Amino acid sequence: MVVIWALLVGSVIWISAWALGIKAFDAFLVLLALVVGAVAFRAIKPFLNQHLGRS
Repeated sequence: MVVIWALLVGSVIWISAWALGIKAFDAFLVLLALVVGAVAFRAIKPFLNQHLGRS
């Protein structure tokens, strides 16, 4: 679910930045950074929970 929200928020930022005159590829890099960060968080979350004793 985190990845979907990151994709949605990143898409809104991408379209908004593109409409404000920022180049499309530069705005797309923000979207890409958000999605990669969300995927990394999703991959690391089980290990963090185990390390912190939450599961």
